[in-house]
Amino acid sequence: MELSPVMEAFVLHWGEMGSRWGLNRTVAQIYALLYVAGKPLPADEIADTLKVARSNVSTSIRELQSWGLIGRTQAIGDRRDHFMAETDLWTAAGRVADARKKREIDPTLTALAKCLSDARADDAIGKDAVARIQAMQDFLEAASGWYEQVRELPQSKLETLMRMGAKVARLEAPAKKPKKKKGKGRK
Repeated sequence: MELSPVMEAFVLHWGEMGSRWGLNRTVAQIYALLYVAGKPLPADEIADTLKVARSNVSTSIRELQSWGLIGRTQAIGDRRDHFMAETDLWTAAGRVADARKKREIDPTLTALAKCLSDARADDAIGKDAVARIQAMQDFLEAASGWYEQVRELPQSKLETLMRMGAKVARLEAPAKKPKKKKGKGRK
């Protein structure tokens, strides 16, 4: 596949951003290529287009499939597997967030629970350290709970929330002001 200069810039930038987000550059570039290509591509064509080893493409494809970001399909008259990107960005973002929570947040919560249990049983650990571990666990549990609630919202509600931005804070009912008592003997 021949990339236009704009498509090439898109793929290269996505690879750069992916590496900053903790992804392998080739993994990110393959997703970007499949996303912008608009058609399913076989692995050898992906390798030729990106000028990377076929083995690197195979490994990257497996990773993208594990994240649910690409799917496999067939083309009539071609025995090769073809791959296509998930192009619904809400779906893709949700899958990435779900996978990151499962791979990063959930194990951290498990580790924090063990640390907290061990710290409470260890007289050598100061109360301040225990309190800090507890605070981190409380924070991550609250964030995880919030995430679970948000993931249950329909996409239309999420879109509305995103458009609202900081205006969401105005939804909270304002605190009632105490009524002033009328003083006696005022002149």
